[in-house]
Amino acid sequence: MQRGKVKKSSSELWAEFRFGVVGGLLSSPPAAGGLQAAIKALAAQSWQHPISGKQAQYGVATIERWYYRAKRERGSAVEALRRKTRADVGATRVVDDAVKSVLREHHREHPSWSYKLHADNLASAIVARALSAAVPSGATVRRWMQSAGLLRARNVRGHTRPGALAARDHYAATEVRSYENEYVGGLWHLDYHHCRRAVLLPSGRWQTPVCLAVLDDHSRIAAHVQWYLAETTENLVHAFCQALQRRGLPRLLLSDNGSPMLGEEFTSGLLRLGIVHETTLPYSPYQNGKQERFWGVLEGRCVAMLESCADLTLALLNEATLAWVEIEYNRTLHSEIKCTPLERFLNSSDVSRPSPSSAELKAAFMREVPRFQRRSDGTVSICGKRFEVPARYRQLRELRLRYAEWDLSVVHLVDATGIALCQLYPQDKAANAAGIRRAITPGAPAALPPKGEIAPLLKKHMADYAASGLPPAYLPKTEEEKK
Repeated sequence: MQRGKVKKSSSELWAEFRFGVVGGLLSSPPAAGGLQAAIKALAAQSWQHPISGKQAQYGVATIERWYYRAKRERGSAVEALRRKTRADVGATRVVDDAVKSVLREHHREHPSWSYKLHADNLASAIVARALSAAVPSGATVRRWMQSAGLLRARNVRGHTRPGALAARDHYAATEVRSYENEYVGGLWHLDYHHCRRAVLLPSGRWQTPVCLAVLDDHSRIAAHVQWYLAETTENLVHAFCQALQRRGLPRLLLSDNGSPMLGEEFTSGLLRLGIVHETTLPYSPYQNGKQERFWGVLEGRCVAMLESCADLTLALLNEATLAWVEIEYNRTLHSEIKCTPLERFLNSSDVSRPSPSSAELKAAFMREVPRFQRRSDGTVSICGKRFEVPARYRQLRELRLRYAEWDLSVVHLVDATGIALCQLYPQDKAANAAGIRRAITPGAPAALPPKGEIAPLLKKHMADYAASGLPPAYLPKTEEEKK
């Protein structure tokens, strides 16, 4: 895209105009005694005003002053012909400390106020607090606040929440700098985005889809992009596993604090795969700026080319997006890296690792929870459903289970080190009603105590009591007395 010319200030335009008037006298000085005649000839001409563009004439004294000012200058004659700068340019009128304190307080509480609104409220605050300070003008308030870094902030939704306040304070106290990881696979970005238009479902309803995109920070390549109907952890894992199998395992992943990104299945899977997960500060999308920029390109080009498609479906949207990503986005010259994302991905130093198989990835993105085994029937409860534990593990009271909430067809029993011992299956009460039971391998039969024998400990207590010489502890009755 061709950039426009830099707009010159009025001082620069006047300097160039004046130099154009007297420049000929400097480059080709008139003969002795002919300077006044040359200046009068210039004064008789009409000149185009440097600001308004209208024709104007300038007096002999004015042109003469321009000439001698340029002639005396040893440096640049154009600089000498600039308009004189006021001595107080860039300076702000002295603002009382009490006024500064009020302005800082108002800006901290209301950063989205305009400077005019700050000035109006300042005047009322000075009267209400009986301050002896003079009321500054609106321009003075604006200049001082800008010089002090009290800039107007955009009013965001939920700006009074603790997270928004923390993000605002962090932004005000910490400088913002662009960054780039130096290796392919060193850092990935991941985020959801709500589309600007809806898709038509088979049920006849319209629904706004969400896009999950995974980008490599160094190369800017789109590892995987896919549209879904819901912003869930299940869809996040589904798309992220495809990105891993296409581009390898990254070292670090950066995302926001959305509930899908903080889901137990996703965070546990990243830990098992050795991927460090970091999140941005809430209400701070600029920390994931490369991802935010990608949404603008996706909407501005890919989605825009589908605006004439009246009956847009999710399948068509995904098909078109995949073609656009692979054919255009990944192969188009990037203005910042000066090459295409695909070229940088292939030619840069790579720290990514090979991706595991589909089965291993599925097993990785599961949550691990403890459960107590029910002794009566050897089952455990998961998401309101009962699963049967094999009889060989009947002696275990507390079990460790690994599963994904959206797919209970695969539930693993794991040991303390995370190694899968076996797969648990749902309880089938209809099959159990047939009365068929697997025999448990019996152990060595326990030896029964001899009949008529008293336990050794009780026999010892009775002997000790008899040896103590104490009187009987009760009075016995004969059989006749009992009757």
